[in-house]
Amino acid sequence: MGTNFALYSDYAEQVEVVLFDSPESREPRESFLLLHRTGPIWHGYVRNVIPGQIYGYRIYGPYRPEEGHRFNPHKVVLDPYAKAIGRQLKWHDSLFGYESGNGADDMSFSTSDSAPYAPLGAVIDGAFNWVGDATPSVPWEDTIIYETHVKGISKLHPGVPENQRGTYLGMISEPILDHLRRLGVTTVQLLPVHAKVHDHRLVKAGLKNYWGYNTLSFFAPEPEYASRPEDAVKEFKSMVRGLHAAGFEVIIDVVYNHTGEGSNLGPTLSFRGIDNRAYYKEHPDTPRYLIDYTGTGNTLDPGNPHVLQLIMDSLRYWVTEMHVDGFRFDLAAALARDLFDINMLSSFFQVIQQDPVISQVKLIAEPWDVGPGGYQVGSFPWQWTEWNGKYRDAVRRFWRGDPGTSGEFASRIAGSSDLYEHSGRTPFASINFVTSHDGFTLEDMVSYEQKHNLANLEDNRDGHEPNYSRNFGVEGETSNIRILAQREKTKRAMLGTLFVSQGVPMLLGGDEIGRTQRGNNNAYCQDNEINWYDWDLSERERAFLEFTRKAIAFRRQHPNFRRHSFLTGRRDHNMIKDVTWWHPDGREMNDSDWSDPNRQCFGMLLRGDRIDDVGPDGHNLVDDTFLVLMNATDTAQTFVLPREAAGDPLSWEVIPESRGALRRRNVEPRGSVVLKPNLMVVFAARHNGGPAGD
Repeated sequence: MGTNFALYSDYAEQVEVVLFDSPESREPRESFLLLHRTGPIWHGYVRNVIPGQIYGYRIYGPYRPEEGHRFNPHKVVLDPYAKAIGRQLKWHDSLFGYESGNGADDMSFSTSDSAPYAPLGAVIDGAFNWVGDATPSVPWEDTIIYETHVKGISKLHPGVPENQRGTYLGMISEPILDHLRRLGVTTVQLLPVHAKVHDHRLVKAGLKNYWGYNTLSFFAPEPEYASRPEDAVKEFKSMVRGLHAAGFEVIIDVVYNHTGEGSNLGPTLSFRGIDNRAYYKEHPDTPRYLIDYTGTGNTLDPGNPHVLQLIMDSLRYWVTEMHVDGFRFDLAAALARDLFDINMLSSFFQVIQQDPVISQVKLIAEPWDVGPGGYQVGSFPWQWTEWNGKYRDAVRRFWRGDPGTSGEFASRIAGSSDLYEHSGRTPFASINFVTSHDGFTLEDMVSYEQKHNLANLEDNRDGHEPNYSRNFGVEGETSNIRILAQREKTKRAMLGTLFVSQGVPMLLGGDEIGRTQRGNNNAYCQDNEINWYDWDLSERERAFLEFTRKAIAFRRQHPNFRRHSFLTGRRDHNMIKDVTWWHPDGREMNDSDWSDPNRQCFGMLLRGDRIDDVGPDGHNLVDDTFLVLMNATDTAQTFVLPREAAGDPLSWEVIPESRGALRRRNVEPRGSVVLKPNLMVVFAARHNGGPAGD
């Protein structure tokens, strides 16, 4: 009995496997040279190595930083293919390949042995009882994404067993599953679960890399989220199996654009010590320095076929062995760069497209990075969906009351055809969101106009801007009833907009219960109550939770808001339009209306008999006709409602979930309603005197 070890390194001269007795061991028990080399792959079979064995590598080769080579056999490095973390790193100067106390001169060479402190891999037994597990395979048109952090959602929940709070098992505890079921979402999207590095500077400051966008291993699940760190693989699989059994898909956020080793001044933990030149993009004229398109100090190089293979092997592993249903790719534009320029025909996308496993799961791009030309919303290949940052900004700006935003707002809630139709994609290419982990929560969007990130210890310089938020007269918390009412109306308007928009909605976890980060719009390093969900709900928070449940249920009931084709606004042979943009005066919007910068109120009339889709049974989809009225001004607005559509007399009934402050429930033909400020209301049509649908 034994284990095969294999490691890719183009420039290494010798590779040694080092075995440790336990996580507490300060030095290896024994070591073995990998004597066989096939091309750039070093490999060998070591007898008597069984599951549970903790190990690392020492890599021998040139240390010439000016040429990009940073081999240092005094450093024990983590196997990039390790399936589990056997020991997490302990920060120490010996983890750096150079003498870190020597004025941070990375040209020097450190002889300090990192063995007592280095992260180590563990050999695993991958056996698991998946009997009965099956992906829910939710179609894109039915998908409602819930973005959450594994730890944050259950850490403070009093109904979750204490030893499971903040863990993979906590995600499938009955209180959390019950919350997700009653909420009505279909797909759980988890912030990074790959094993991570807590940045040295954060640890020294008493902080942690809570979000996890600082990957150490692309195969091993983060052990901090396991009730028993040594059982992280088993507990992650149990979580996926449990979420599937409850009907939820599992998407994981993956960070293949960089690693946690940082810039040339960073530590030697894995890739840097194995083959720095092969794994990272380097400046062609000065290979001592790395190209940074990610804001982290380095950029992984998928242009190297072995790095691309690592990424693809990792993706397949998480689908075939860990049973996840899809991926959200952090800073995906960085993966499309051929050295400098972004190329959507790069090897990365071509390999994804032809892969029989990965091409069949849900693929979501964060379509930007921090490099030149990095904002690529709408540019990804047709198999991909994208976080639509333009949707986010348009919805925020419209409901804040910014002048001149109505036209783009209408385009975004109609599915963003200007971004996606040209490449043959559908409205489901757009992942619509108002808030995400990165930025203000929904509660903070209506409570703060400035970021309050001092807790991050970066002098409030960090965090995305602009936020397009509004505080209604008081920065932060308030007991003013009038201001609270305005905030609640605006939250309902923004969330209501999300669920009546064409495309795929994504809800930030905790927004449904009024979660606040106290104005911190970059809470990546706050592993505390700033990020953890507070389940002690006030009456106001319970009411908003109920509103969110009803808004999601309303969307799920009506295919009118889940169309496979983009809205056109053109008349069919019966002179019926699929969408009509409605002016408060009782007529269609015209070009001059759209160009009016002060036009911040209008309606969207969606005909339910012009969906032009077929259902799973092959029959044409027909739904109610809906009129969505939106008033983003600070004054009440009178709307004259449509009297007829193509000769069809219409009367209107308010959808109860959207009624808000609107007192009148029914409006007859030629009728009008008064919409108060910051209000969105949905009406269902009565055709020829018949009842509106449920």
